Amino acid sequence: MIVAAQIRAGRGLLKWTQRVLASRAAVSVVTLNMIESEQVQPRNRTLEAIRRVLEGEGIRFIGDAEDGYGVILRPAGAKLGAGP
Repeated sequence: MIVAAQIRAGRGLLKWTQRVLASRAAVSVVTLNMIESEQVQPRNRTLEAIRRVLEGEGIRFIGDAEDGYGVILRPAGAKLGAGP
């Protein structure tokens, strides 16, 4: 599952406002703000909707609780799992 910092970082790489991501993920701006500021424990389906939107725009979520979390912006046209 993704974490709040990854959502903020993904949005930052895309240069999206909370309003843009909220609209595309079909969640309210207030909900997205509360998720990003870790004020609520979001539902899995809400996180999945956010994840799908960001991944659809080239964001790749990396890491885990042990090593840390991050995001990568794939180049336009790159496919998941495609090698060099």
